[in-house]
Formats: sequence, structure tokens, C-alpha cells
Amino acid sequence: MVYDTAIIGAGPAGLTAAIYTARGGLNTLVLEAAAPGGQAALTERIDNYPGFPDGVSGYDLTQYFYRQAEKMGARFLMEEVRGLAADGPVKSLRVAARDIEAKTVLIATGARQRKLGARGETVFVGRGVSYCAVCDGAFFRGRDVAVVGGGNAALEEAVYLTRFVRRVTVIHRRNEFRADRAALTAARSAANLDFLTPWLVEEIRGREKVEELLLSRAETGESRTLAVAGIFIYVGVEPRLDFALPGLATDPGGYILTDEMLCTGIDGVFAAGDVRAVPLRQVATAVGDGALAARAMERRLAARA
Repeated sequence: MVYDTAIIGAGPAGLTAAIYTARGGLNTLVLEAAAPGGQAALTERIDNYPGFPDGVSGYDLTQYFYRQAEKMGARFLMEEVRGLAADGPVKSLRVAARDIEAKTVLIATGARQRKLGARGETVFVGRGVSYCAVCDGAFFRGRDVAVVGGGNAALEEAVYLTRFVRRVTVIHRRNEFRADRAALTAARSAANLDFLTPWLVEEIRGREKVEELLLSRAETGESRTLAVAGIFIYVGVEPRLDFALPGLATDPGGYILTDEMLCTGIDGVFAAGDVRAVPLRQVATAVGDGALAARAMERRLAARA
């Protein structure tokens, strides 16, 4: 079978595109390496998505998207795309030991949390090092943890962790935070949340699991340790693009460049959502991207007919 469109990624952008293309009668396949929802599904609470005045969990919201796409007729395949050949009118996507063919492709693979780069980080992943408080916070009930970062994600997830843990210490390399006023106010109001600024995490230490952090202060050369059972890292995101595609243009950060109709410059290949070079990455902007990309793919298919 040759699909009309193959959508790589089932986050808000990919799911929205699937709703539009399937509803428009296109034979649509969505490929997802993990589970539907993307990073948004791991967000404990979303307060700024229109239509939910009392907020909504990221998991619930993206499940609504997923069920709606299925209801419209989109098909889903939970496998990782390992390669994409896009030099002909029919694109070939490598999945496990076989290829899938489609006339148009939407890259909506999103972004992932950037690694901190501290010594011991990779050693203790899953043993005290986490990039998702919603996923792992309850494992640290009644214990002390650290959150590293200065943006909204870091502070919002730190506040979330205060429900489970004894104490949260937010470590940031600067005195100023990138987070907005609402996130800062909530964090400063939490009784069991402290701040350490400006400090850097140099090393994550422990025997079988995380036990302490070695911190340094660049201004003075001072160092200290902090005893914690876990560390949650929120130091920015990077595009999730794990397959090579010759001719794909990206910015210096690796995000995909597109035109106003979300075409990548490779005929029939489009990009939407957080993997794209954009000034703002939110569920609302990803949804808009998904709708526009669907329309662009419909037009491209119509032009070929």
C-alpha cells in the first residue's frame, strides 16, 4: 500500500495533522516510536490551552487528540522510523525490517530534553537521574531531590514534585530565571522548595543510585555537595530527528527550516511542531502547524493528480 501521507510523530502537531488529513479523505498513517502525545503528554497540567478554563492534564488532552484522529480514520503504527528516502514522488520510510511508502511525509517528531553534561549523568539515568517529574516523581516520595534549570518547565515541575518529596532544591546557573512570573510566583510560594543560584552541577555521585551532587560556583570557585536521592534535569530542548535526510535544511540548533506552508524544500516533505525552527513552542502553536501542514499536503497531492 502507498499511503497518501505518512506522519512521523504523534505529538500535538502530528495528531492534529492526522485529524485533518484523515477527515479530508486522505489515507493517513501515523508512526510513533513511543506513545501518542509526545512531550505534552508528560506535562502534569496545561493551563494555557484554549477551551480548558480549569486546566487539563497533558495526558488527557493528547489522548483526546489521539482518539479523535483514530475516529477520523487515521491508522497508527507504534514503531520508530529509522530512515527516510524522499528523492522520488513516492517516499520510503524504513521501519524495523521493512519499508513503508507514502506520497507525502510530515516530520512532526518534536523535541526532547537536552542532557546536562555533568559527570555521572548517563551512569545514573533511571537510578536517580530523570528528565520527567510526572513520570518519576512519585518514586521519590518523602525524599530530597534537585531540579536543574531556570525556565518554565523546571519551575513548574519543581512545584509538582513538592507534592511527593520532602524538599526540592532548584539549581540554576544564573541568578535570573527565564521562567514567567506565574511560574516564579508558584515556586517561591512552595514551603518545601529552595533555590541555589548561581551554581553549576559538576558531578552526579552515588553507589547504586544517586546520593549527592557536586556543585561549583563559577564566580568564586567555591564548591559544595548537596545530598539528594534524585535529580530532574530541565536545561532546554533539542530537536528529535534521529534519521538522516539528505538535503534537509536546518538552523544551527538542528531545527528544520520550512517555508510559510511548512515545506522543507524537499518536494512532498513537510515539517510541523517543535522540530521546526520557530520562535515559540507550545501545544497551541503545534496544533496550528499540524492544521497548516495537513492543508499543504492536501494541496500537494491535488496538484499531482
